[in-house]
Amino acid sequence: MAIEVEQKFRVPDVADLERRLLALGAQHRETAEQTDHYFAHPGRDFAKTDEALRLRRIGEFNFITYKGPKLDATTKTRREIEIGLADGQAAATDAAELLSAIGFTTVAEVCKRRQDFTLTWQGQPIGVSLDDVAELGDFVELEIVTSPAEVDRARQSLASLAAELDLRNGERRSYLELLLAARGGRGQNHV
Repeated sequence: MAIEVEQKFRVPDVADLERRLLALGAQHRETAEQTDHYFAHPGRDFAKTDEALRLRRIGEFNFITYKGPKLDATTKTRREIEIGLADGQAAATDAAELLSAIGFTTVAEVCKRRQDFTLTWQGQPIGVSLDDVAELGDFVELEIVTSPAEVDRARQSLASLAAELDLRNGERRSYLELLLAARGGRGQNHV
């Protein structure tokens, strides 16, 4: 079972943070536009159970992802299951229609421009994403995907890297939660 350990922070100066990451040896992997469609479960309230179901498009690539409840009070540590789908708009449309046919409803769409980096810190590979999120602004996510036995070590590494980068006031809410709060708590069928 893969556990995603993540910390997210608002970023006042993306260019400065990118310079500091590169100075630490971070390697830029890619920059891409991502569109995430979030769905509500027909039989339980994901807002109450702290779960998420997302259909993500990155260019022509499609993925469906389940995120389980957060496992601690300081990071976004949670179980994540992600499955690649067929490529292209038609496959994304079919996946959304399948979910709709079995009772899932669209909550909202989150659009972002993501710059992905990798960095080895304290002997661990860390994914670093600089995100420009529509309607929300700039964020950085630090992430390690690990086994349940290594979660504490991953949390410590992320906290150490965040301190090194002078990142403060972590944000535990997802982009979806932030977007819905910015819109006054309203989910929308078409965003």
